[in-house]
Amino acid sequence: MMSTYEPTDHDQPILSVRDLVVRYRTGAGAELDAVRGVSFDLYSDQSLALVGESGCGKTTLGLGLLRLLPRLGSIPAGSVIYRNERGREIDVVRLERRTLRRWRWREAAMVFQGAMNSFNPVLRIVDQIGDTLRAHTEGRKPSKAEIIERGSELLRAVRLEPGRVLSSYPHELSGGMRQRVLIALSLLLEPRLLVLDEPTTALDILTQRSIVDVLAELRQKYKFAMIFISHDLGVAAELADRVATMYAGRIIETGTSSDIFYRPRHPYTSGLINAVPPVTGDLPELASIGGSPPSLSALPSGCAFHPRCRYAIEACATTDPELEPIESRGRGRDHEAACIRWQDVKHERKVIARA
Repeated sequence: MMSTYEPTDHDQPILSVRDLVVRYRTGAGAELDAVRGVSFDLYSDQSLALVGESGCGKTTLGLGLLRLLPRLGSIPAGSVIYRNERGREIDVVRLERRTLRRWRWREAAMVFQGAMNSFNPVLRIVDQIGDTLRAHTEGRKPSKAEIIERGSELLRAVRLEPGRVLSSYPHELSGGMRQRVLIALSLLLEPRLLVLDEPTTALDILTQRSIVDVLAELRQKYKFAMIFISHDLGVAAELADRVATMYAGRIIETGTSSDIFYRPRHPYTSGLINAVPPVTGDLPELASIGGSPPSLSALPSGCAFHPRCRYAIEACATTDPELEPIESRGRGRDHEAACIRWQDVKHERKVIARA
């Protein structure tokens, strides 16, 4: 489990998200909030994992942070404050289009789920690297030799052979190779913030292991902050310094990796962990979370999780709790949960005796 960074009281977050709302218009003309009042801080050299079931708002939040939402999406409320190396604060939500284009890739980049959909299928990898550099480099445009040199450096950093990959078309590479090329592309201009959306999905377990190792090495080398979106708790535990659990468009628990995986204080987080089998050690009894996530167009009253929660009491149906501090260990290291009964949550895993 990774825990490489501890912010001090003098640090300023590289990213401060406050009360962010992401709204979609539906085909029927209605509107629904896929992200509902999310707030968090991310510090330099820190890694944050966003975890939760499908449809909880993880990907929408990641897209909203970089203003990459589809046409029917909007940000009607909240702020995304980015602090550059000089300490200047930039509200990404209010950047005009040209400035936003310059900010992306130079300061922040995103690795999307499904690498094949992110490449132009009729261009070789070297040409796609060149197009990206030319599009985001102001002043003198890079030469062919500079493009090859920079591309080769990054491909070697993600454990690929430049001689083979640069001249290849995307379809000539395996899924794991394409994913690593996409990670290399995201680092072309050395951004300080990297958002990765399910980068290990649809890959076999050995390729997933390689991607996790590559990302750990790149963080050490390039010192970027990272937001890692995943439903795979095992991968999140390895890559994240901090973890935020999302449910029905909100963050309902956040803390260090140790807090979340060993001392969860929200019933939903505890349920997620108990549903994941361990790779080693004794075999626990797996327990699924009953019911299904609610529709964002028809959320239950009170706490959105209470219809599925074994700790629910009458007050849970009328009270929608905010994140409450459980333990504070200095700036950026608080453990918080949005549950009125967090003190009663006991995280236990029943172990099945092996034959």
